[in-house]
Amino acid sequence: MSTMNISLPDALKSFVDEQVSQRGYGTSSEYVRELIRKDQDRLQLRNLMLAGAASAPAAPADSSYFEGLRDRVRNAGKSAAKA
Repeated sequence: MSTMNISLPDALKSFVDEQVSQRGYGTSSEYVRELIRKDQDRLQLRNLMLAGAASAPAAPADSSYFEGLRDRVRNAGKSAAKA
């Protein structure tokens, strides 16, 4: 694992220390790692949403669409029960 040193103003350092103690993190590094992971997840979700918005329209998700999904789940359950 690599090491990275960061400088924070006193107010931010106090905030991080408070989060560490109140939210059960062992160290400030654990807290920062979680923030970075959440930001990665947010960026991935944003990219997926942008890709979806740029894609061609699909069939509408109406009641028949959801009934088809239910049928697929029911049939998958029956197939799994037989196996």
